[in-house]
Amino acid sequence: MTAELKSTSEGGTMVLTLSNPSMRNALGPEMYAAGVEALNGAESSQEIKSVVIVGEGKWFCAGGSLQRLSANREREPSVQAESIEALHAWIDTIRTFPKPVIAAVEGAAAGAGFSLAMACDFVVSARDAVFAASYSNVGLSPDGGLSWHLARALPRQLASEWLMQGERLEPARLHELGLVNQLTENGQALAAALALAAKLNARAPNVLASIKELLSDARGATLVSQLAQERDHFVRNLHHANAGIGIAAFLAKETPRYQ
Repeated sequence: MTAELKSTSEGGTMVLTLSNPSMRNALGPEMYAAGVEALNGAESSQEIKSVVIVGEGKWFCAGGSLQRLSANREREPSVQAESIEALHAWIDTIRTFPKPVIAAVEGAAAGAGFSLAMACDFVVSARDAVFAASYSNVGLSPDGGLSWHLARALPRQLASEWLMQGERLEPARLHELGLVNQLTENGQALAAALALAAKLNARAPNVLASIKELLSDARGATLVSQLAQERDHFVRNLHHANAGIGIAAFLAKETPRYQ
C-alpha cells in the first residue's frame, strides 16, 4: 500500500491522517509534500479553523521508513538531503501556520513521528501511547526539529538523555513536563483532539494567529522587542471586528460568535 496523507473535514477542523498502516504510518516524501499543500490550502480557507494530525489505525507514526533510508545509503547524499529538506518544509509550515495544529497520538510516535508531534501546537495522547527519539538506536541523529523543540522545552541533561539513549517514554511523563496537553483513554485521542479543536474554533481566529506568532517569535526575542510585538498585535486585534464582538458579548453575558 502506498503511503499517503488523507484529508477530511470535521466541522471547522481539517483532519490529516498519516496513512501507511503496513509500515506503522512511516513517513515519506509524498506525505511531506501533501502536508505542505494541505496546510497552504487550509490557511486561505475561512471554513477551516484548525487542523488535527492523526495516524491511521493503532499507530501515530513510526518515523522514517528504514527500508527507504537503507536504500538511500546506496545513492548520492543529496537524495537524502532533499528528502529531509521536504520534511523540514512541512515542519516549518506547521510552525508558521496561523491556525492551531493538534497531534492526536495513539500507539507510538517514534523518530520523525515524535518530531512531528512536537511541532504541533497541542498534543493529545492516549495513556498507553509511546514516544521515542529512537534515532540513536539505529545509528542516526535527529531531524524534523526534534532537537530544537526538546532543547527549548527541557533541561539540557534531560534532552540529552532522551536523544542519546532513545528509550521509550510514557505519555504521562511528557504530560508532567508539559509536552503533552491532554491524556485520554486508549482509542480516544482523536475524539479528544476534535473536542479541543471545537473549543479553539469558537475563538477569534485572528487572536489565535497572533498568539501563535508571538510565542514563536518570543524564543529568540529580547524583552524590549517582544513588548513591541505584543503592542502591535494588541492594537491590531483591538481594531479588528472580533474585538467588538467579544467585548460586547462579554458585557452582555452572551456567547460571542466570531468572524
